[in-house]
Amino acid sequence: MINKKRFILLPMLLVAVTISACTAGNSGETSDAQLSIVSSFYPVYEFTQQVAGDKADITLMVGSGADPHSYEPSAKNIAEINNADMFVYSSEKMEFWITSLLNSIDNEELKIVRTAEGLERENHFDTPSSTGMAKEDSVESVSIAPYDVTVLGVAGHYHSGDTLTLRAQFEETVKWRWYTKKMSGDWTQIDGLTDDRFEYTTNKEDLFVQAVAVDAEGNEIAQSEVARIHIDDHDEEDPHIWLDPVLAKDQVCMIEEALIEVDPDNEAYYAENAQQFIEELEKLHKEYEEAFKDAENRSFVVQHQAFGYIASRYNLTQIAIGGLSTEVEPSPARIAEIGKLVEANNVPVIYYQQGGNSAIAQTVANETDTETAILHDLEILSGELRGKDLGYLDAMRENLKALKLSIN
Repeated sequence: MINKKRFILLPMLLVAVTISACTAGNSGETSDAQLSIVSSFYPVYEFTQQVAGDKADITLMVGSGADPHSYEPSAKNIAEINNADMFVYSSEKMEFWITSLLNSIDNEELKIVRTAEGLERENHFDTPSSTGMAKEDSVESVSIAPYDVTVLGVAGHYHSGDTLTLRAQFEETVKWRWYTKKMSGDWTQIDGLTDDRFEYTTNKEDLFVQAVAVDAEGNEIAQSEVARIHIDDHDEEDPHIWLDPVLAKDQVCMIEEALIEVDPDNEAYYAENAQQFIEELEKLHKEYEEAFKDAENRSFVVQHQAFGYIASRYNLTQIAIGGLSTEVEPSPARIAEIGKLVEANNVPVIYYQQGGNSAIAQTVANETDTETAILHDLEILSGELRGKDLGYLDAMRENLKALKLSIN
């Protein structure tokens, strides 16, 4: 954790071009040996890369297409950390698997950096939680082909109050039975539900869902894996601290301090890199402040509540639709519900997280007379940005451009 003394010194250090925003430089002695650093997911990877430069070989654990919440570290990951000089992650509220991972590490010399240390705060916005397929006990049936049914629509995370929409797929035309189970209960069939669509309003308790295909004679012939709908509001804490440019500066400082502790010979190098990146973050922060300072409409509507730190920093209001999957077209009732929200808040744009601007998003936009736009939560870096060799600052500026469609 950065101590109070360092926060007090920070404004003084910013005035010196040759001194870091976080630490003072040394005599300039350097070492050619590269550090070995493992980072958990994209934001901490980039922040570390910006400071460490060519003095470190940095491994990214959670790559494109993986979910940082529900990631399962491999034996290779554990071996890499056991042989590393430093491991950087955000928080247990973001990377749920960190505690288990660290318990598996046998490296007494490892420097561990938790970049959320001292920066988290309770807010009025919710925290995303992970959702995945769980190997729970399935519905008891005789002679059912296991897992021939595919369930679509399980999103990355859910909050209490989200409207969960799932859809079942099977190679034959069939009728359906849907079963649910709470953590402490038994499997229950949902009465009257015989088509391929399942809708449910979530609450604070996890829910298990399974779809079973039924033939013309009423025999259950195939079933899906059990979908675990994990609800974890984390007492209204949001883990997305990297989306606040001001807090991003503090995270860069933490990484710089750790690098200097591990490799003091290159202190001046790390200090200069950190200073340069912090100056870019300050420019970004001022761009957001300038864009929103005189705005009259300060609300924006998102698919999931991942942008609370941006809202809090710049005095904006985040409104979440919640539970809208890009895999499953919403029902007429759900579209009508969204339409009322759009009308009540005079919403011009509905924002989807990166990768979510699909035909389903456009359907919602057409039915509610709105536009759609992408906001980058930066849990991963999109393929489009990677292909253009763009990074954190570029994605945050794309977010700013998109938010201006609503905040004006």
